[in-house]
Order: sequence, then structure tokens, then C-alpha cells
Amino acid sequence: MTEEIKAMRNVALAGHGGAGKTTLAEAMLFQANVTKRLGKVEEGNTVMDFQPEEIRKQQSINTSFIKYKQNKHTITLIDTPGGENFFCASKTCFPVADCMGFVIDGVGGPSAMTEEAAASALEYNLPGFVIVNKLDRERSDFMTCIDACKTALKKKIVPVYYPIGSEDDFRGFVNVITGEGFEYGADGQSKKVDIPSDMLDEIEMVKEEFIENVAELDDDLLEKYLEGEEITQDEIKATFRQGVLDAQFYPAICCSAAKLIGTDTISNIIIDYMPSPIDRGDWTAKDADGEDVIVSPDPDGEFCGFVFNTIVDPYAGRLSLFRIISGTLGKEGNIVNTTKDTKERFSQLLEIAGKKQNSISSALPGSIVAVAKLKNTLTGDTLTSGKEIQIPAPEPLPPVISFAISPKEKKDEDKIHEAIRKILEEDTGLALERNKETKQTILSGRGLVHIEVTAEKIKRKFNVGMNIETPKVAYRETFKKKIRVQGKHKKQSGGHGQYGDCWIILEPLPKGSGFEFVDKIVGGVIPKNYIPAVEAGIRETSKTGILAGFPCVDFRTIVDYGSYHSVDSSEMAFKMAGTLAFKKAAQEAKAVLLEPIMKISVKVPEDSTGDIMGDLNSRRGRVLGMDSEDDKQIINALVPMAEILRYAPDLSSMTGGRGTFTLEFEQYDEVPGDMSAKIIERVNSEKD
Repeated sequence: MTEEIKAMRNVALAGHGGAGKTTLAEAMLFQANVTKRLGKVEEGNTVMDFQPEEIRKQQSINTSFIKYKQNKHTITLIDTPGGENFFCASKTCFPVADCMGFVIDGVGGPSAMTEEAAASALEYNLPGFVIVNKLDRERSDFMTCIDACKTALKKKIVPVYYPIGSEDDFRGFVNVITGEGFEYGADGQSKKVDIPSDMLDEIEMVKEEFIENVAELDDDLLEKYLEGEEITQDEIKATFRQGVLDAQFYPAICCSAAKLIGTDTISNIIIDYMPSPIDRGDWTAKDADGEDVIVSPDPDGEFCGFVFNTIVDPYAGRLSLFRIISGTLGKEGNIVNTTKDTKERFSQLLEIAGKKQNSISSALPGSIVAVAKLKNTLTGDTLTSGKEIQIPAPEPLPPVISFAISPKEKKDEDKIHEAIRKILEEDTGLALERNKETKQTILSGRGLVHIEVTAEKIKRKFNVGMNIETPKVAYRETFKKKIRVQGKHKKQSGGHGQYGDCWIILEPLPKGSGFEFVDKIVGGVIPKNYIPAVEAGIRETSKTGILAGFPCVDFRTIVDYGSYHSVDSSEMAFKMAGTLAFKKAAQEAKAVLLEPIMKISVKVPEDSTGDIMGDLNSRRGRVLGMDSEDDKQIINALVPMAEILRYAPDLSSMTGGRGTFTLEFEQYDEVPGDMSAKIIERVNSEKD
């Protein structure tokens, strides 16, 4: 069984959207004879992108998996989304890979999501390799990409396959380790060739640099190198592999997935140099006391698995995908969810292959498997045979944009909430809340496209249409002037009448004070049992405001005088008196509109800071200062919420997708007069 685990390779293909990860995966499957025809994203017939939304948008939205055999090894490809809207689906899957293949666009180089993926690789200390794709395209350049990757991936990059030809003449590569050249025909088949004479000096320099990088990893090898002794290929390969496993550097290779140039060798790189689950070694879990516990990839150990993905099907139910970290799992049995402290039972063990689910009889450590219909298990949970340990789950990426949602048909109100609740189980990048003030249901996600695709999924899976609109801003109202008024409610209608009379002082309070009520009645001019009714009238009326129906805040009311009638006075009458007094005072106390101000921290490349600061100023923002983190600048500012409801796509556009931001509520501030009048007019017209 140990030999079987040693022959496993779990590889996550990561990188920016459009770099060609799915096309590369399809090429690898085709050349390994897993598929009979080459799947193409443009034709919507790929194994890896099979959801209707992915086919329509021609991009990966969900992480997909397939396992195949090659050269007595079992390779599991994990094709992750590279778009910033769907990167949350990638981040949850990275921990279960044993290495990462960074797919780089040979024209554009590494982009924002490549950097994010690289950060995850560093976090989990995963080995990796760089695949420079699309080298047949105009303006593509292998070494320019390599140099850019050194900065973006924060790792030394060592070329092992060097391109022969460039742009539309790209036709093959030189294996730097063996010194052999290969060129490809139109059918994707390679033949061995002599290295072109005009490349000999270039290849000699590349090989010299390669050997130098490898020799530095081993003292004996370095000594031989410095003394000019010959280093054998076996010595180079062994030391090179150890350097890769220790994540000392990332080897780099060249290819054109669309033309099948170089893609047949990627599986060889994975088999020869990338780690097995045993090479990856122990995982660290936490026990009930929060202490570290080592979990080894031992097939005879206690079962432990980590759930990294959830798929919800309205008919088949919930499918939980997990990696087996320790122990051997049979085709059915009882397990414990230690995260939720619940017992679960499964009756079928599955293996995911694109859109197919195949039953298997057992699975070893390192295997990526799935079971259906676990009642309480979600992404990030730990499953064991009973041992009270938990594998730490990656933090979900925070939502960056919010929209108000509603069903297209009123009768689907309950149905849409149930549908979203299920979608939330499979998508950790979404969040749902009900805004009590605006009475809107707010769905937050990683971008507008993320929310739109979620709406498409809900329509397809649950047959519920969903409206998406910009959410309303929860404004407030307050007062600038101190005023004293009388509120008197007197009504006679035969028999008992109604009588309540109070004088109140309304005065503004400092920002954030809320509402205060003070009783200064002396001499019993208003009986004690009626004072709470006055407060209730003021409190309730203040919730609906005076300018545009928004709650009033940061003011104090003092009831200091009044009168009552021994027969006609009642709590209801004094509540009406309080209501009338507040309305009258509010009209005279110079009411103003307040807007929520958000504290924003924007992390951007240094060359974007000027543009971002200028943009924040144009949004009525106030920059508080700047910090630096690695090679990024962090701009801290206060900005009105109304100005950044759709900030995410704007920031992405300004920074080429390299900017990120976090938001938190800071305070309420007064809206400028001209804008206040427009908001009040708009809100009141919407009510009408």
C-alpha cells in the first residue's frame, strides 16, 4: 500500500483566468489517452469545465478534478478557477494538493490571481513548478515571464525546458538536464532533433546556471562543481528533485497547450520531480485543547479526512469532497465530524472525474474522494474515525461587493431563501444577511459576475428567478439645534375623552451617542405612570425620521412640564402627546441627514498608489495614511458607503486585478447640503 501512495501525485493547476489551465489539462488528458478527442473551451466540450455557466462564459467557475494513470503513477489534476470572482473556489482546494503548477500566460505574464495562488503555496509550503503557456502567440516571451515570476511568486525560478523558436515559430524545447532537443508536428507528436546552432551558446549559459543552482543545494556537489569535476545526470536529477520537494525553487517549462507543444512532458515532470503524499509528509491538526497533533499519511493509521469542497444538487443532495490524510477508508461506514461534534454515516465512496462520479471500494491516504448526503458536514470540516482532532481550515475570502436580491415572482420568497441557503453551503465566498433598516435581503460576494453566476445557478438548480440591484444605503437623521416645544393631545368624543400634555426639550448629542430620554417632571404635573408613554411616543416616532424616513440618532429629549386630566388622561393619550411633541420639535430643530462612513484599506502595487488616492478623493474620501507590506502599499481612508457600493470592479480595472481591499463601518457623518437635498427628494419620490 505504501508503494501505491508513493505513486500518487495531487497537482493543482493555478494561475490567472485566461492563462490556459483548462486547455492545458485537456491536452494532458488527451495525450495520456484518457480522452479520445481534445476538449476545447471555445467549443464547450471540455472534461474539466462542464457546468452550463462555465460553458457559456468560457471560463472555470468551480474547481474540477480528474484522476488518471500514467507510467505506473496516479495523477489527480485539480483545475482551479483563476478569475478573481471565483478564486474562493480555488483557495479552499489548495491545501489538499501536494504541489502547484502555476500556468502563466506567455504574453501577459503572471497576474494578480497567480500572486494569490503563490501566497497559498508559500503558506502551505507546497512545492511547485511554472508552466509558461501560449508561447506560440505574438509578443510572447519565455524569459521575460520567468523574470516576472521570480517577483510575483516570491521564489527562485529555474528553467528545465527551454523553448526552441518563438511566437508563431515556437516549435519545441531543449531539456536542460539531458541536453536533448525536441520539436513537434501539427499532430502534437514530438521528434528528437539537434539543438539549433544559433541556440548553442544560449543553452550552454542556461545549463550552467541550472547546474549552479542545483549544486548550491548539496555541499559535496558544490565542491565538485567548484573544482571543475564532472557531475553526473543522476546526481543532478536526485539533488534537483530534493530541491523541488523542499520548495527551494520552482522548475519552469515551456509549452503551447492549444498546439500540444510540450504538454506531453508535463506529466513526466509531475511524476519525476513532484511530491507524493508521503513526500509531503505529516499534517498538523489541533486537539480539543488546541495543542498540535501530528497526522501521518499512514494507511494503517486512524482515519482522518479534510473536507475542502461541497457540491449541492437539488435532487442528489449534498456531496462532500475530502482528502484522506490518514488511514484507509472503505466503501461504507460511520465517521465523526469533529468540527460539528456529530456522527455521520455514508453508504457509498465516490471518486470525482469531471462531471462523473465513480464508485470505488476503498481509498488510501492522499486520495481525493467524495461521499453523498452527510447531514451536517460542510467545507472546512474534519472527519475522523473518532479521534478528537481538527485540521485548520483556510479562512474564506471576505466578500467585497453586496447587492439587494429578491425573487422575480413574489410567490418564490421562501423558495429563494432556501435556494440561497443551499448555494451558501458550496460557495464559501458568499454571505447573506437581512438588513432590518432597509428591509432588503443582501447577498455579498467577490464581484458582480460572482453574484450574477450565483443567480444563474439558482435558476438552473432550483428554478427560481432572482432580481439583483444596488442596495439602499441606511442613512440616519439627527438635529443641529436645541428646541423646546409642547405636545398636546386632546380629544372629546362623548364619555371619556383623551388628554395628554407634555413639554419637551430636544437637543443634539455628540456623534455616536444614540438616543437619551430624561425625566425632569416635578410636582406631579404628569403622573409617573404616564412618563414611559411619553418616551415610547418619542422613541417610536424617531425611528421613522422627519426628512426621509430614516431613524433619528444622537439626540436627547427632556420632558420637564405638562398637565393631565384625572378622568381623560391615559397612557395612550400621553404616547400621542410625546409623538406630537417630537414631530413639532424635529421640524424646528434643523434636522440633517447622516450617511455611513466606511474605513477602507486598499492594498495595491506601488505604481498604482497615485491613481488610487486620486480616485478615493473623487469619491469624497479622506486618506488617513499609508503602510507598506512586502511590495504592496496599503492606503487607509474614510469613504462614504454610497460612493463605494461598486468599488470592487473599479479597483480591479485601475490595478489590473492586483488591488484588494477590506471594509468596515467607522461612523456616521453629515451629508453635504446639496447631496442631502437630492437624496431626500429621491427617497421620498420612491415612497410615493
